[in-house]
Amino acid sequence: MKRRLFLQTTLAATSLTLTEKRAVADTSEEKTFIINSGIGGNNTVDLLGRIQTDCLAHKPDLTILMIGTNDMNSRKHVLLPEYEKNLRKIIEMILAVKSEILIMSILPVYEPYLYTRHPKEFYGDEGHKGRMDMVNARIKAVAEAYKLHFLDMHHIFAAVGNIGEESSSLIQNMANSNKSDGVHPTKDGYRTMAVAIYEKLKSLEMPCRRLVCFGDSITNGGGGLDGTSYPAFLKKLLSY
Repeated sequence: MKRRLFLQTTLAATSLTLTEKRAVADTSEEKTFIINSGIGGNNTVDLLGRIQTDCLAHKPDLTILMIGTNDMNSRKHVLLPEYEKNLRKIIEMILAVKSEILIMSILPVYEPYLYTRHPKEFYGDEGHKGRMDMVNARIKAVAEAYKLHFLDMHHIFAAVGNIGEESSSLIQNMANSNKSDGVHPTKDGYRTMAVAIYEKLKSLEMPCRRLVCFGDSITNGGGGLDGTSYPAFLKKLLSY
């Protein structure tokens, strides 16, 4: 009788322990997520305006940050010193919630298309490329100052993106998307971004159970996580 009672008590305790462990595992799984927090047309001012609700409130353990394409253009131009000030504030606010940061340089563009929407003279003697080089240099310098993880996505696209008017370009053009865009990645471009980010995360063994992708339309990529944005492809690679 005592032996039967002992076995029943032991089995009940074991069952309870296993249930508790499963509950912990299930809770852990519920916390695993990737969020696409990119909004078209945003600059650093916009990101600061929505950082609490669209990034910090999620308590990410990793934030992937790309911002600057709109800061340097005519419609939402932010002077370089103010851009850096805003970028530093964004970074400090993210670090304050104990999130690591992977920051990326901004992508190259196909200037003939760009100049149909932004006046060439707006960029002055430095031209668009000169201004972009300064923005990317500032991004890298700020990353080094805060000891952030840095991914030079500009270099990847400039080196293998075939930026131009051929259909193989990783930036949208008339041949591959029927758009005189010159700024946003194609589906293959977004896939390239996702693979580069994934390999970076794996090589550094970075935490990414709660991941927020924060930025502008290049992060948004059409929105959500079911399309062809880099967050959507990254979600597949991470098996989320």
